[in-house]
Amino acid sequence: MNRNARRLLVVIAAAAAALLVWVVAAPLAGVDLTVPQGNTDITVSPVLVIAAALAAGLAGWGLLALLERATARGTRIWTIVAVVFLALSLLGPLGAADAAAVASLLCMHLAVGAVVITGLARR
Repeated sequence: MNRNARRLLVVIAAAAAALLVWVVAAPLAGVDLTVPQGNTDITVSPVLVIAAALAAGLAGWGLLALLERATARGTRIWTIVAVVFLALSLLGPLGAADAAAVASLLCMHLAVGAVVITGLARR
């Protein structure tokens, strides 16, 4: 399998991992995945979970491809940047409706980050 096909599978696997966490949290455990967004509340739906995970994975892939072309240490630089972005993304769920929602959303972020970082950084 070529590198681009493998990386595409990594992005898809990241979305699947986030969706799996959503399934366990929302329908199975009954967690209310609601986050305030300005003057309104947004319920985290499966479509939103998949879209966000795909966007993060594709953005990561794009940055990795750019860094690999621009520098000999592209993968190392990308890994550091990706870990920093993952850490910053963990601040987002902290405003969720309750502790169960916060924990579930943190798990989604960590699942996507773990799959994307370990999968895309692999040669």
